Amino acid sequence: MAGTVPSHGTDGVHAETRLREPSFRMSGNHCHTCYELFYVESGGCRFLIDEHIFDLHAGDFLLLPPMVLHYTRYVFGNCRRTVIFFREEDILDEVRQCMPNSASFFQAPAIFQVPEAYRNQIILYIKEMTTEEKIRDSRSALILKMRLQTLFLLCSRVCSFLFEPPVDIHTTNPQILQAARFICQRYSEPLTSAEIARAVGFSPNYLSRRFRAETGIGLHEYIVFVRLQHAAQELVSTSDSITTIALRSGFSDSNYFKDSFKKKYGITPRDYRKLS
Repeated sequence: MAGTVPSHGTDGVHAETRLREPSFRMSGNHCHTCYELFYVESGGCRFLIDEHIFDLHAGDFLLLPPMVLHYTRYVFGNCRRTVIFFREEDILDEVRQCMPNSASFFQAPAIFQVPEAYRNQIILYIKEMTTEEKIRDSRSALILKMRLQTLFLLCSRVCSFLFEPPVDIHTTNPQILQAARFICQRYSEPLTSAEIARAVGFSPNYLSRRFRAETGIGLHEYIVFVRLQHAAQELVSTSDSITTIALRSGFSDSNYFKDSFKKKYGITPRDYRKLS
């Protein structure tokens, strides 16, 4: 069953944080007449948007424009999430211009990921919004609107925006972007920091330092992240063995792949495939 849920944001910005358990079930697909910004603080969940499946985990934002049908399942255990509802007019033009692909950013669903180093700061902003939601005096509407601007501005500065996952890393440094693209093109091959550094004209040590400073994630962590993204896609789109997928995704050790996969997604590759 699909339906339209009355907008939580018809009179401004609203924010709520809840802990969802695996037993929680939505009645069916639904949509809102306002924007929905969904953030996963801990745990994970699965979104079904039209015919697409998106798995979100700690540090992930999902932006849903109005009237986009979606359904949420909490298949990875307990999930602490925050939902922020807002209207188009609640976003200042100056803030809109700061977002990547500013002309179209708010027109389609978007996933953006907060580097671990910045997650406490994001959670602090969100907590301020949910606290203000409870106060709800004559000043609350404006305070919530201004805090929403700050939240988007911080995200525009530190997040990785997955318009074409997982290539896009939010940085103005062309060498770091070049390094990320090099990794995404060669993820299935044995990669060394020296090889990547040569491709962008840096020394290995300098590249490692700059990559972490610009993106909030280490070079090796990003390589593993890219490989896991591709492996997760293959687990649900092919019937190949887990070992074959691990090798094809650039992992030379299947046990290391399984451990890394469980650390990122909270379940084993086999269970991930079953759930999908």
